[in-house]
Amino acid sequence: MMDVISDMLRAMRLTGGVFLDAEFTAPWCVTAQVGPEDCAPFMSQPRQIIAYHYVTAGRLLLKVSGQTPVPVQRGEIVVLPRNDHHVIGSALNLRPVSAEHLIRPNPDGGLAQIVHGGGGERTHILCGFLGNDMPYNTLIAMLPSVLKLHVADGASGNWIESSFRFAAKELAEGNVKSPAILAKLAELLFMEAVRRYLATQPPDRSAWAAGMHDPIVGRALGLLHGQMTRRWTTEDLAGEIGLSRSAFAERFTRIVGEPPMRYLARQRLVHASMLLRETVDAIARIAYEVGYESEAAFNRAFRREYGVPPAAWRRDDAKR
Repeated sequence: MMDVISDMLRAMRLTGGVFLDAEFTAPWCVTAQVGPEDCAPFMSQPRQIIAYHYVTAGRLLLKVSGQTPVPVQRGEIVVLPRNDHHVIGSALNLRPVSAEHLIRPNPDGGLAQIVHGGGGERTHILCGFLGNDMPYNTLIAMLPSVLKLHVADGASGNWIESSFRFAAKELAEGNVKSPAILAKLAELLFMEAVRRYLATQPPDRSAWAAGMHDPIVGRALGLLHGQMTRRWTTEDLAGEIGLSRSAFAERFTRIVGEPPMRYLARQRLVHASMLLRETVDAIARIAYEVGYESEAAFNRAFRREYGVPPAAWRRDDAKR
Protein backbone atom coordinates (compact mmCIF):
# COMPACT_ATOMS: atom_id res chain seq x y z
CA MET A 1 0.00 0.00 0.00
CA MET A 2 2.84 2.39 0.80
CA ASP A 3 4.20 1.83 -2.73
CA VAL A 4 0.91 3.17 -4.11
CA ILE A 5 1.08 6.17 -1.77
CA SER A 6 4.69 6.85 -2.81
CA ASP A 7 3.65 6.76 -6.47
CA MET A 8 0.82 9.22 -5.79
CA LEU A 9 3.15 11.58 -3.92
CA ARG A 10 5.80 11.49 -6.65
CA ALA A 11 3.17 12.14 -9.30
CA MET A 12 2.18 15.40 -7.61
CA ARG A 13 5.39 17.11 -8.83
CA LEU A 14 5.39 19.66 -6.02
CA THR A 15 7.08 23.04 -6.37
CA GLY A 16 7.30 25.55 -3.60
CA GLY A 17 9.06 28.25 -1.69
CA VAL A 18 9.58 29.93 1.64
CA PHE A 19 8.04 33.39 1.57
CA LEU A 20 7.92 34.64 5.16
CA ASP A 21 10.18 34.90 8.19
CA ALA A 22 7.99 35.69 11.21
CA GLU A 23 8.91 36.56 14.78
CA PHE A 24 6.17 36.86 17.37
CA THR A 25 6.28 37.69 21.06
CA ALA A 26 3.50 36.80 23.49
CA PRO A 27 0.72 37.65 23.60
CA TRP A 28 -0.06 37.39 19.89
CA CYS A 29 -2.71 35.90 17.59
CA VAL A 30 -3.03 36.17 13.79
CA THR A 31 -5.18 34.77 10.98
CA ALA A 32 -3.31 33.29 8.04
CA GLN A 33 -3.69 31.63 4.64
CA VAL A 34 -1.28 31.38 1.71
CA GLY A 35 -2.45 33.58 -1.16
CA PRO A 36 -1.56 33.85 -4.86
CA GLU A 37 0.74 36.79 -4.14
CA ASP A 38 2.84 34.55 -1.87
CA CYS A 39 3.35 32.04 -4.69
CA ALA A 40 4.10 34.61 -7.41
CA PRO A 41 7.89 34.87 -6.84
CA PHE A 42 8.27 31.10 -7.24
CA MET A 43 5.70 29.93 -9.79
CA SER A 44 2.47 30.85 -11.53
CA GLN A 45 -0.56 30.42 -9.27
CA PRO A 46 -0.87 26.69 -8.56
CA ARG A 47 -4.22 24.93 -8.65
CA GLN A 48 -3.52 23.32 -5.30
CA ILE A 49 -1.62 24.89 -2.40
CA ILE A 50 -0.21 23.07 0.61
CA ALA A 51 0.78 25.51 3.37
CA TYR A 52 3.29 24.85 6.13
CA HIS A 53 4.87 26.53 9.14
CA TYR A 54 8.20 25.43 10.62
CA VAL A 55 8.74 26.51 14.23
CA THR A 56 12.44 27.20 14.88
CA ALA A 57 11.96 28.74 18.33
CA GLY A 58 9.19 28.90 20.91
CA ARG A 59 5.73 27.43 20.45
CA LEU A 60 2.27 28.23 19.13
CA LEU A 61 -1.28 26.98 18.84
CA LEU A 62 -2.88 26.48 15.43
CA LYS A 63 -6.60 26.14 14.81
CA VAL A 64 -8.64 25.45 11.70
CA SER A 65 -12.29 26.45 12.07
CA GLY A 66 -14.41 23.77 13.72
CA GLN A 67 -11.43 21.67 14.81
CA THR A 68 -9.39 21.14 17.96
CA PRO A 69 -6.36 23.45 18.35
CA VAL A 70 -3.00 21.86 17.53
CA PRO A 71 0.03 22.72 19.72
CA VAL A 72 3.26 23.15 17.73
CA GLN A 73 6.69 23.45 19.34
CA ARG A 74 10.29 24.17 18.35
CA GLY A 75 11.51 21.63 15.79
CA GLU A 76 8.02 20.78 14.51
CA ILE A 77 6.52 21.48 11.12
CA VAL A 78 2.76 21.78 10.72
CA VAL A 79 1.27 21.19 7.28
CA LEU A 80 -2.14 22.23 5.95
CA PRO A 81 -2.71 19.96 2.90
CA ARG A 82 -5.60 22.04 1.53
CA ASN A 83 -4.35 25.48 2.64
CA ASP A 84 -7.26 25.98 5.02
CA HIS A 85 -7.72 29.40 6.57
CA HIS A 86 -6.35 29.15 10.11
CA VAL A 87 -5.48 31.05 13.26
CA ILE A 88 -2.11 30.81 15.03
CA GLY A 89 -1.05 32.43 18.26
CA SER A 90 0.41 32.20 21.74
CA ALA A 91 -3.22 31.91 22.83
CA LEU A 92 -6.39 31.62 20.77
CA ASN A 93 -8.72 33.57 23.05
CA LEU A 94 -7.17 36.82 21.80
CA ARG A 95 -8.61 38.93 19.03
CA PRO A 96 -6.68 37.86 15.89
CA VAL A 97 -5.22 40.31 13.42
CA SER A 98 -4.60 39.54 9.76
CA ALA A 99 -1.06 38.33 9.06
CA GLU A 100 -1.36 39.90 5.61
CA HIS A 101 -1.45 43.37 7.16
CA LEU A 102 1.67 42.70 9.25
CA ILE A 103 3.98 41.56 6.44
CA ARG A 104 6.81 43.94 5.59
CA PRO A 105 9.47 43.65 2.87
CA ASN A 106 12.99 42.83 4.02
CA PRO A 107 15.18 45.94 3.65
CA ASP A 108 18.11 43.68 2.68
CA GLY A 109 16.12 42.02 -0.09
CA GLY A 110 15.60 38.70 1.68
CA LEU A 111 12.39 37.12 2.88
CA ALA A 112 9.40 39.24 3.77
CA GLN A 113 9.11 39.62 7.52
CA ILE A 114 6.66 39.90 10.38
CA VAL A 115 7.70 41.23 13.77
CA HIS A 116 4.67 41.41 16.04
CA GLY A 117 3.49 40.86 19.58
CA GLY A 118 3.46 42.02 23.17
CA GLY A 119 7.10 41.55 24.08
CA GLY A 120 6.85 38.25 25.98
CA GLU A 121 7.94 34.73 25.06
CA ARG A 122 9.46 34.63 21.56
CA THR A 123 8.27 32.36 18.75
CA HIS A 124 10.02 32.22 15.39
CA ILE A 125 8.52 30.50 12.35
CA LEU A 126 9.28 30.11 8.66
CA CYS A 127 6.20 30.00 6.45
CA GLY A 128 6.11 28.36 3.05
CA PHE A 129 3.99 26.53 0.54
CA LEU A 130 4.06 23.62 -1.86
CA GLY A 131 1.93 23.72 -4.98
CA ASN A 132 1.05 21.74 -8.07
CA ASP A 133 -1.15 22.10 -11.13
CA MET A 134 -3.36 19.07 -10.63
CA PRO A 135 -7.05 20.04 -10.59
CA TYR A 136 -7.76 17.26 -8.10
CA ASN A 137 -5.73 14.80 -6.05
CA THR A 138 -7.37 11.90 -4.25
CA LEU A 139 -4.70 11.67 -1.57
CA ILE A 140 -4.86 15.38 -0.71
CA ALA A 141 -8.64 15.21 -0.57
CA MET A 142 -8.49 12.38 1.96
CA LEU A 143 -5.87 13.86 4.30
CA PRO A 144 -6.92 15.68 7.47
CA SER A 145 -6.81 19.48 7.54
CA VAL A 146 -3.63 19.54 9.64
CA LEU A 147 -0.59 17.25 9.76
CA LYS A 148 2.17 17.73 12.33
CA LEU A 149 5.68 16.31 12.07
CA HIS A 150 8.60 16.54 14.44
CA VAL A 151 11.50 16.73 12.04
CA ALA A 152 13.88 14.92 14.42
CA ASP A 153 11.69 11.82 14.67
CA GLY A 154 12.17 8.72 12.54
CA ALA A 155 15.19 7.07 10.98
CA SER A 156 15.93 10.03 8.70
CA GLY A 157 15.20 12.61 11.37
CA ASN A 158 18.75 13.66 12.17
CA TRP A 159 19.72 14.65 8.64
CA ILE A 160 16.32 16.24 7.95
CA GLU A 161 16.51 18.37 11.08
CA SER A 162 20.14 19.37 10.59
CA SER A 163 19.53 20.20 6.90
CA PHE A 164 16.47 22.30 7.66
CA ARG A 165 18.21 24.13 10.48
CA PHE A 166 21.29 24.79 8.34
CA ALA A 167 19.14 26.14 5.49
CA ALA A 168 17.16 28.28 7.92
CA LYS A 169 20.37 29.71 9.38
CA GLU A 170 21.71 30.51 5.91
CA LEU A 171 18.40 32.11 5.02
CA ALA A 172 18.56 34.32 8.11
CA GLU A 173 22.03 35.43 6.97
CA GLY A 174 20.74 36.43 3.54
CA ASN A 175 21.87 33.46 1.44
CA VAL A 176 19.64 33.66 -1.65
CA LYS A 177 20.00 29.94 -2.42
CA SER A 178 18.35 28.87 0.82
CA PRO A 179 14.68 29.35 -0.19
CA ALA A 180 15.10 26.74 -2.92
CA ILE A 181 16.81 24.37 -0.48
CA LEU A 182 14.07 24.87 2.08
CA ALA A 183 11.37 24.31 -0.54
CA LYS A 184 12.90 20.95 -1.50
CA LEU A 185 13.26 19.96 2.13
CA ALA A 186 9.65 20.94 2.75
CA GLU A 187 8.58 18.65 -0.11
CA LEU A 188 10.47 15.76 1.51
CA LEU A 189 9.00 16.61 4.90
CA PHE A 190 5.48 16.67 3.48
CA MET A 191 5.96 13.22 1.97
CA GLU A 192 7.37 11.97 5.26
CA ALA A 193 4.46 13.50 7.18
CA VAL A 194 1.94 11.71 4.93
CA ARG A 195 3.74 8.39 5.23
CA ARG A 196 4.00 8.65 9.02
CA TYR A 197 0.36 9.67 9.30
CA LEU A 198 -0.80 6.68 7.28
CA ALA A 199 1.46 4.31 9.16
CA THR A 200 0.21 5.40 12.58
CA GLN A 201 -3.53 5.61 11.96
CA PRO A 202 -5.44 2.67 13.48
CA PRO A 203 -7.84 1.11 10.95
CA ASP A 204 -10.84 1.76 13.17
CA ARG A 205 -10.14 5.48 13.70
CA SER A 206 -12.25 6.58 10.74
CA ALA A 207 -13.69 5.36 7.46
CA TRP A 208 -10.80 7.04 5.65
CA ALA A 209 -8.14 5.43 7.84
CA ALA A 210 -9.86 2.08 7.51
CA GLY A 211 -9.83 2.52 3.75
CA MET A 212 -6.12 3.18 3.55
CA HIS A 213 -5.56 -0.05 5.47
CA ASP A 214 -8.34 -1.89 3.65
CA PRO A 215 -6.85 -4.97 1.90
CA ILE A 216 -9.52 -4.92 -0.85
CA VAL A 217 -9.12 -1.27 -1.80
CA GLY A 218 -5.36 -1.42 -1.28
CA ARG A 219 -5.08 -4.33 -3.71
CA ALA A 220 -7.33 -2.57 -6.23
CA LEU A 221 -5.20 0.59 -6.09
CA GLY A 222 -2.08 -1.48 -6.57
CA LEU A 223 -3.58 -3.14 -9.65
CA LEU A 224 -4.73 0.15 -11.15
CA HIS A 225 -1.40 1.91 -10.61
CA GLY A 226 0.58 -1.12 -11.72
CA GLN A 227 -1.41 -1.69 -14.92
CA MET A 228 -2.66 1.78 -15.77
CA THR A 229 -2.89 1.19 -19.54
CA ARG A 230 -4.97 -1.97 -19.20
CA ARG A 231 -8.53 -1.55 -20.48
CA TRP A 232 -10.05 -1.94 -17.07
CA THR A 233 -13.74 -2.15 -16.31
CA THR A 234 -15.22 -2.22 -12.85
CA GLU A 235 -16.27 -5.82 -13.52
CA ASP A 236 -12.70 -6.81 -14.44
CA LEU A 237 -11.26 -5.18 -11.33
CA ALA A 238 -13.91 -6.73 -9.08
CA GLY A 239 -13.13 -10.13 -10.62
CA GLU A 240 -9.42 -9.72 -9.85
CA ILE A 241 -10.28 -8.83 -6.27
CA GLY A 242 -12.84 -11.61 -5.86
CA LEU A 243 -15.94 -9.54 -5.12
CA SER A 244 -19.13 -8.91 -7.01
CA ARG A 245 -19.18 -5.77 -9.13
CA SER A 246 -21.73 -4.01 -6.92
CA ALA A 247 -20.02 -4.90 -3.62
CA PHE A 248 -16.61 -3.83 -4.91
CA ALA A 249 -17.84 -0.58 -6.49
CA GLU A 250 -19.68 0.43 -3.33
CA ARG A 251 -16.66 -0.30 -1.13
CA PHE A 252 -14.17 1.48 -3.37
CA THR A 253 -16.40 4.55 -3.83
CA ARG A 254 -17.16 4.83 -0.12
CA ILE A 255 -13.49 4.70 0.85
CA VAL A 256 -11.74 6.54 -1.99
CA GLY A 257 -14.51 9.06 -2.60
CA GLU A 258 -15.14 8.35 -6.28
CA PRO A 259 -15.93 5.29 -8.43
CA PRO A 260 -12.98 3.12 -9.55
CA MET A 261 -13.12 4.06 -13.23
CA ARG A 262 -13.36 7.76 -12.43
CA TYR A 263 -10.35 7.38 -10.15
CA LEU A 264 -8.45 5.57 -12.93
CA ALA A 265 -9.34 8.27 -15.46
CA ARG A 266 -7.95 10.97 -13.16
CA GLN A 267 -4.73 9.04 -12.54
CA ARG A 268 -4.22 8.48 -16.26
CA LEU A 269 -4.48 12.21 -16.86
CA VAL A 270 -2.08 12.93 -13.98
CA HIS A 271 0.42 10.55 -15.59
CA ALA A 272 -0.19 12.18 -18.96
CA SER A 273 0.57 15.62 -17.53
CA MET A 274 3.91 14.28 -16.25
CA LEU A 275 4.76 12.93 -19.72
CA LEU A 276 3.77 16.23 -21.34
CA ARG A 277 6.08 18.09 -18.97
CA GLU A 278 9.04 15.72 -18.97
CA THR A 279 9.15 14.36 -22.55
CA VAL A 280 8.86 15.59 -26.12
CA ASP A 281 6.71 12.62 -27.11
CA ALA A 282 3.89 13.24 -29.56
CA ILE A 283 0.43 13.74 -28.09
CA ALA A 284 -0.80 10.59 -29.84
CA ARG A 285 1.97 8.51 -28.25
CA ILE A 286 1.22 9.88 -24.78
CA ALA A 287 -2.47 9.15 -25.29
CA TYR A 288 -1.63 5.54 -26.07
CA GLU A 289 0.84 5.24 -23.17
CA VAL A 290 -1.77 6.30 -20.62
CA GLY A 291 -4.47 4.00 -21.93
CA TYR A 292 -6.51 5.98 -24.47
CA GLU A 293 -7.52 4.33 -27.72
CA SER A 294 -7.41 7.57 -29.74
CA GLU A 295 -5.80 10.98 -29.56
CA ALA A 296 -9.22 12.62 -29.95
CA ALA A 297 -10.60 10.83 -26.87
CA PHE A 298 -7.51 11.80 -24.91
CA ASN A 299 -7.80 15.45 -25.98
CA ARG A 300 -11.44 15.59 -24.89
CA ALA A 301 -10.72 14.01 -21.50
CA PHE A 302 -7.67 16.20 -20.83
CA ARG A 303 -9.51 19.39 -21.73
CA ARG A 304 -12.43 18.42 -19.50
CA GLU A 305 -10.08 17.97 -16.54
CA TYR A 306 -7.47 20.71 -17.08
CA GLY A 307 -9.48 23.29 -19.00
CA VAL A 308 -7.19 23.31 -22.06
CA PRO A 309 -6.12 20.65 -24.59
CA PRO A 310 -2.83 18.83 -23.90
CA ALA A 311 -0.81 20.70 -26.55
CA ALA A 312 -1.79 24.07 -25.05
CA TRP A 313 -1.14 22.80 -21.53
CA ARG A 314 2.35 21.69 -22.57
CA ARG A 315 3.12 25.11 -24.12
CA ASP A 316 1.86 26.97 -21.05
CA ASP A 317 3.80 24.71 -18.70
CA ALA A 318 7.03 25.30 -20.66
CA LYS A 319 6.69 29.05 -20.07
CA ARG A 320 6.53 28.73 -16.30
